[in-house]
Amino acid sequence: MFTVELYLKVRRAHFEDGLSGRQIARDFGISRDSVSKMLAYSEPPGYRRTAPIRRPKLDPFTGQIDQWLTEDQSRPRKQRHTAKRIFERLREECGFDGGYTIVKDYVRSKKRDGKEMFVPLSHPPGHAQADFGEALVVIGGIEQKAYFFAFDLPHSDACYVRAYPAANTEAWLDGHVHAFAFFGAVPCSILYDNDRCLVARIQADGTRQRTQRFSAMLSHYVIGDRYGRPGKGNDKGKVEGLVGYSRRNFMVPLPRFADWAAFNDYLEQQCRNRQADVLRGHKISIGKRLGADLAAMRPLPAAPFEACDLRSGQVTSTSMVRYRGNDYSVPVAYGHREVWIKGFVGRVVIGCAAEMIADHPRSYDTGDMVFDPVHYLRLIERKIMSFDQAAPLQNWDLPKAFKTLQRLLEARQGKTGKREYVQVLRLLERFELEVLHLAIKDALQMGAVSFDAIKHLLLCRVEHRPPRLDLNVYPFLPRTNVATTSPASYMSLLAGGEA
Repeated sequence: MFTVELYLKVRRAHFEDGLSGRQIARDFGISRDSVSKMLAYSEPPGYRRTAPIRRPKLDPFTGQIDQWLTEDQSRPRKQRHTAKRIFERLREECGFDGGYTIVKDYVRSKKRDGKEMFVPLSHPPGHAQADFGEALVVIGGIEQKAYFFAFDLPHSDACYVRAYPAANTEAWLDGHVHAFAFFGAVPCSILYDNDRCLVARIQADGTRQRTQRFSAMLSHYVIGDRYGRPGKGNDKGKVEGLVGYSRRNFMVPLPRFADWAAFNDYLEQQCRNRQADVLRGHKISIGKRLGADLAAMRPLPAAPFEACDLRSGQVTSTSMVRYRGNDYSVPVAYGHREVWIKGFVGRVVIGCAAEMIADHPRSYDTGDMVFDPVHYLRLIERKIMSFDQAAPLQNWDLPKAFKTLQRLLEARQGKTGKREYVQVLRLLERFELEVLHLAIKDALQMGAVSFDAIKHLLLCRVEHRPPRLDLNVYPFLPRTNVATTSPASYMSLLAGGEA
């Protein structure tokens, strides 16, 4: 191939010096055809194909290859033909005896021609996109999958990311509540995919039937909702890009945190730090562009939305309520009654009518039984023989003073002492564990080992008054024998003798 320098010399020889093509060909040692090309073009034009490519071995099979590639368009992306698989099928099913390379080149050209093209979009301020992503993390020393809520403001590229143990309804709602609090404003509209936590059904006309709690959240904040086409992530490309960016930049290397709260504090700080970045195509930082977004957004309502999944249930004969595959206890007084259940990200709240009756930490395992031992004390007091085997009381981590009190009561009164110990535990229905613990320590120090004495000492602590224990009311107080002092003993003391 001739260089641009040779083109320059040939063209100067002809246009400046007036030499003929024949003379130039002789002087430079090239053909007259090459000279003609150099005079026609100012630089090498490259190879120009004048006839279509001929593939004698492959051409009879291109129709079959095109058919397979067309059928692939309706198949899942991960179950489509590769060039290698097409080559194997051509040999096995169609008798093709050509090489793999020619098949690979043809498939590559066909797939390239079929790739979708996109129009660059301009995003007005005040609107958002939301999605969920996945990543591996180590929380509390346990490696597990984290599902992180990604919230993006496309106009400014400001973002908010928050992680959860599961991508369920309450996580979606909680992510919105925290994102709005982070920005201090509510977007005019949000673009979503068709996640089943948000969309119960896509109607025939394309409208979405929302889930009840999602509709309630939209109503609370007065947000317009928009949706991408099913399976088309590019419809909300900004937040899709944020998911990948967050995974690569916020979660590499593998995040290690003591609990979810610490991990989310870290993610929130990373989102704040990112606001100082100046992205390609912009001259000012994300934080400065965020001002236009915030100016177009609406103010927060007076109170945040209650981000929970709301369901109904019934209390079983063992005073348990089932929620999401796990059982949670309620006070035995509510046995066999209808209750409502609020599933938050970190806790499960159970109520009956207008009253909240139980509040438990949330379990994300399956088949767990989450007890509050206090819920069962009323029943155990009546069925005292179940005390030693009561499942709710197993592994109940109480201070050492409680065990000492139990041992003394049972040693002195047997079965009655066991029941009295349960009565002491029932004080936890109305008082804090820390205050009861101090009252028990006072009672043990004074030797006042009884329910009545402990209750009196507890009330005195709560009411900030000194205790006054009557031996007739509290028979288990230690008695002191005070003897009458004789004058002789007194005189011996004065004389320095021993009484």
